[in-house]
Amino acid sequence: MLTKNRKVEIINKFGKNDSDTGSTEVQVALLTERINSLTEHLRNQPKDYSSRRGLLRLVGQRRNFMNYLKKRDIDMYGSISEKLQIRVK
Repeated sequence: MLTKNRKVEIINKFGKNDSDTGSTEVQVALLTERINSLTEHLRNQPKDYSSRRGLLRLVGQRRNFMNYLKKRDIDMYGSISEKLQIRVK
């Protein structure tokens, strides 16, 4: 689960300023954090199919954001994927 303090840390790290919560980079970072926590949950609870469906939905959202970022700013796309250790297809 994403705590408020962790969310603020991510926003400060990837945002342009402290109140920048809507930029693509911040949204990708927040989604990645949620994906990582759900992945850990599913390792312990392999039959939790509703959480698995939610995980796939989050991965699709992140993929759409990354595709948008790839079209708009290829340098930011590369740096975000490197910082978050996201495999680039």
